[in-house]
Amino acid sequence: MNWIFLIIAGLFEVGFTTSMKMSNNFTNHKWTAAFIACISLSFYLINMATRTIPLGTAYAVWTGLGAAGTVIVGAYFFNEPLSMARLFFIATLVGSVIGLKVVS
Repeated sequence: MNWIFLIIAGLFEVGFTTSMKMSNNFTNHKWTAAFIACISLSFYLINMATRTIPLGTAYAVWTGLGAAGTVIVGAYFFNEPLSMARLFFIATLVGSVIGLKVVS
């Protein structure tokens, strides 16, 4: 169950980074509220996950999922470049996250 908490925490990390961008330096109150909700839920869920998952593993998975998800959101919604090199390193990151799950 704690791995599920960790994966959902990573998704909320993508939510808070996206909301932060959309908030326009926290001047858009709807997106600022979404940022606060997402970051609160993300931290709560990673805290729950670290009950049984080692802290270093949980943090690496959380940031890896958040980073990969944020790159994908940036490319899809904000037209940020998605070169072959970026795709390679995202795949490496996701592979590392899977590897941490396997060895934990």
